[in-house]
Parts: sequence; structure tokens; C-alpha cells
Amino acid sequence: MYDKLEQRSFLATLVLVTLAFALLMKPFFGPIFWAVAIAVIFNPVQQWLGRRIAGRPNLVSLITLVLCLVIVILPALGLISSLVAEGVTLYQRIQSGDVNPGQWLDRIRESFPVVETFLDRFDIDFNKLRESAISAVVGGSQFLASRAFGIGQNTFQFMLSFALMVYLAFFLLRDGHRLVELLIVALPLGDDRERLLMSKFAEVTRATVKGNLLVAVAQGALGGLIFWVLGISGALLWGVVMAIASLIPAVGAALVWLPAALYLVAVGDVVSAVVLVLFGVLVIGLADNLLRPILVGRDTKMPDYLVLLSTLGGIVLFGINGFVMGPLVAALFIAFWGIFIREFNDSAGDPFEHSGEADP
Repeated sequence: MYDKLEQRSFLATLVLVTLAFALLMKPFFGPIFWAVAIAVIFNPVQQWLGRRIAGRPNLVSLITLVLCLVIVILPALGLISSLVAEGVTLYQRIQSGDVNPGQWLDRIRESFPVVETFLDRFDIDFNKLRESAISAVVGGSQFLASRAFGIGQNTFQFMLSFALMVYLAFFLLRDGHRLVELLIVALPLGDDRERLLMSKFAEVTRATVKGNLLVAVAQGALGGLIFWVLGISGALLWGVVMAIASLIPAVGAALVWLPAALYLVAVGDVVSAVVLVLFGVLVIGLADNLLRPILVGRDTKMPDYLVLLSTLGGIVLFGINGFVMGPLVAALFIAFWGIFIREFNDSAGDPFEHSGEADP
């Protein structure tokens, strides 16, 4: 009896200490999460280098981290700074009256009255929709402008988070396999289940970041390029917006280039509108279907509806980190239930596996 009380008291204290440690780490959630993501994504590179530079784990991890900085992180920081600069310029032009989003929408309504009629059937007031769209554009540009001011004020905080991420990524690249084995020993879920879950975690993280992010960059670059070719102002800004929109399955970059095509028709530039629509459908739209299977692979792809819901839910709960964390939580949900069904209800089979073959 006393031994059971001791054990339960220890487990309760363990839970409390773990929760306290989690709260302690909460301010550094972003840097920790992205350090883990870097270690998972670049683990194959680190292993490849390790086979060629045997016995030098510190050097291997350092080279891997430098490659990550040069190939991914520094270009991303440059792109973000350019985006903020474009947003500041747009906000200034809106404030000065050079850019009038309301005028754009009015021209679309005048050229396509069927749009307003269609919205009326669903009791959607075009004027309210117009005001919401204007507020979104102004608010977005104002947000970027405030970010530019905030970055200047919070340079130390940004540099601290960035340095912490790089520092943690180095040690996770070097000692990540040991930490995984330690977790497998510590967690009371069964070693086979834990290895399966760890494998799923790494698989989905690589698929989501490497696949979705690279596809988004490709679609954003293609969108920005066609905007620049057609002479649409703010091509860099809209290219980045399309890249961000591409993270949302099903709708993607069409949220940007389709309204732009409608506006071109409204102002009488039909040729440019046709070129934009054809390029959007045949090039930007197909980039996802062509690149995602190559970068991700069919075996890790979840149903489109689940990807859409988990991505949107993740962004709502976790902010920009949610485009990775949402699908990751969904994949772990499927993995846990798959394990449960296989081990506790063998007769039902695994509903997440579709062989496409009829039962004999």
C-alpha cells in the first residue's frame, strides 16, 4: 500500500514538474520548434556528411547548420525584409491616396454586375464585403508597416530568438538520435509504438516543411514573375502573398491572381487578364500537382480535406507555425488511432489504409 502511494506521489510530482518546465520553455516555443524542424529536415544531410567525415560530429553538425543558413534561413530573412519594405510602400501609397482599393472593387462591380447579383442570392451585401476587403488591405499593409517599426525596436529580441534557434539546432543535429532513444526509453507507450510515432513525426515534419514550403515558394515566385511581366505594381509583395496563400490547400494562390485578373478585365486590359488566367491555371495551378509528389511523396499525403482543416486550425491556434503543427497533429491523430485499431480491434482492419482491392 505504501509503495503504491509512493509511486503515485512520484508520478504526480513528475507531471507537475514537467508542466512547470513546459511553462518555463513557453516563451521560447518558436525558436525551439523551428530548431527541431531544422534538425529533422536536415538529418539526412547530416547523416550523409557523417559517413564521409567520420569521428567529427561537431564539424558535421556545424557544416550542416551552415548549409541550412545559406540555403534556407538567410534567403528567407531577405525575402521577409523585402516583403516588409513593399508593405510599407503600399501603406504609404494608400495613405496618400495614390492607391485606392475601394476604386478597384467598384470597377469590378461595374464591369461584372453578375457578381453582385450572385452575392445577393446568398444574402451577402457587396458594400459590406467591399468595406471588409478595404479594411483587410489597409490593415495588412499597416501591419507590415508596424512590423517594420517593431523590428527596429525589438532587434535584440529577434536576434536572441534567432541565435537561440541556431544554437539549439546545432545540438539537436549532433545529439538528436540520442534524445530520440532517450524518449523511447522514458515514454511508457511501448518501444515499437514510440518508434512508429517518432518516424511519423519526422516524416510529416519533412513533408510539410520541405514539400509545402517549397511548393509555396515556387508558386509565389511564378505569381510574382507574371505580375512583373504584366506590369502589375507590387509584384514582389503579391508574389509573397501568393506564396503564403499557397500554404492553404484547395484555394491557394488563386485568392490573389483571380481577383487581379478580374480587375484587369474591369479596366479594359483583357489581353493581360487572359494571359494571367492561363498562366495561373496552367502554370501556377499545376505547380502543386507536379512538385508535391516529387518533393513529398504519395505515401505521406493525407486526404485533402484533412490537410485543409488541419492547416487552417493550426494557423488559428499557433499562428504562422500552425501550417506545420496543424498537419502534424492531424498525422499523429491518425497514427494513434491506426495503432489502436490494429492492436485492439484486429477484425475491423485499418480504415486509414486503402489498397483499392476488393475483398475476395
